[in-house]
Amino acid sequence: MASRSGNPHLELWIAATGLSHGEIARRITAAAKVRGHRQIAPDTTRIRRWIDGERPRPPVPALLADVLSEAVGQPLTPGDLGLTATGPVLDSIQLPLLTEAAAHALAGWTQMDLFMNRRDTLKLAVGAPLILAAERMLGGTARALNSDRKGFDADTVTALEEVTAFFTTADASKGGGLYRSAIVAQLAEIARRIQDGVPPSLRTRVFTATADLAALAGWVSHDCGRYPTAQRYWSYGVYAAGEAGQRDRGVEIVTRMSHQMIYLGRPDDALGLLGVAASKAESPATRALVSSQTGRVHAALGDERRADRHLGTADELLADGLGDEIPEWVAYFDAAEHAGARAVSARDLTGIGRPRRAASTHFEDALRLRKPGFDRVKVMDRVGLAAALFDEDEAERGAAAAHEALDDTARIDSTLVASRLNTLLDAARPYETTTVDDIRTRAKELAAARPTTIAA
Repeated sequence: MASRSGNPHLELWIAATGLSHGEIARRITAAAKVRGHRQIAPDTTRIRRWIDGERPRPPVPALLADVLSEAVGQPLTPGDLGLTATGPVLDSIQLPLLTEAAAHALAGWTQMDLFMNRRDTLKLAVGAPLILAAERMLGGTARALNSDRKGFDADTVTALEEVTAFFTTADASKGGGLYRSAIVAQLAEIARRIQDGVPPSLRTRVFTATADLAALAGWVSHDCGRYPTAQRYWSYGVYAAGEAGQRDRGVEIVTRMSHQMIYLGRPDDALGLLGVAASKAESPATRALVSSQTGRVHAALGDERRADRHLGTADELLADGLGDEIPEWVAYFDAAEHAGARAVSARDLTGIGRPRRAASTHFEDALRLRKPGFDRVKVMDRVGLAAALFDEDEAERGAAAAHEALDDTARIDSTLVASRLNTLLDAARPYETTTVDDIRTRAKELAAARPTTIAA
């Protein structure tokens, strides 16, 4: 249901009510009188003008939101209706729980990303707005409008699944920087097709593949330093997972959002997101993932007791087995991934007391357990191992591990890897030898080629 109106969000929500413009005008007039605004009495022409882009003055946006909320049976805000200064595309990561309106918002995000380079316009959601958005998206139920046109057939969905699998493999192997624009362009095409209509028989497959693609678009955007953009793609991924009836898929995407908050130095926000994820997680695999990530955040906060408790829960779930049929989107979380989380946790806890095992042994476990194809995370493990050995006064072993890690790092396009290089530089600072000086020079050159923020 592609729209050419000035305010497609309002047009779509009015269509969702099934009410005529005249009936909506009558209900607004009645609501206004109850609140003492007897001068407000729109007609059908005025409703049409609002759809065409005219923006009514307060209190009309609030009245209109109340009328439409009652009609569709879910709370709406003036922002959901496109009646705020910037509209829902820019000022929020929340999406309207209406299939076509959500796809239209996604199309707006991809357009800004690809063609307008509006990365500075988008604001990073933090604090309560971020946590509430995740909770709403994981708990919401979307509605779809009826559309005679269809944007998908079985062959189209198969092609979408195949291209998403290709991009996912490429990202894990080489980093997503080279492919990011192609991934976002593919997501833009999917948004257009969803607005044209999704056949009921293909709905689960379409939104499953779309959730995968949006999650990947968010991850590669994060890995390229486009943090607000990443949030918006992840938000749509959570939404699409709900459309596909796969809540745990949405939970996994929320853990990615929490990872970003750790990376940006906001562990309290990470814990807030993980609390929402924990309350919704159902399968052993997603519960183990959430527990492992939560333990890592508590370690970053210096809370050894809580870190051990959550990491221990993940240990138990992994030991019990994560199920016979683990979905591909969470199959990356295994003993190796958890060992990596334990390694970073041990590194962070060294500042408050000796952990039970040195961080280097956990990094060695992770490297030993990693499956083929995960080259980026292997490089991060190698760099982390070298840094941990320097921290543990194993300078000679650290230097040897660092040389091996830096040889691999040059082949990966990732700011996440660059962050680990900064950790290595910090760990090597106390050592003044020719070998370590050479490591510092190489690490600085590689890190400078990929701008990043703080250590991860």
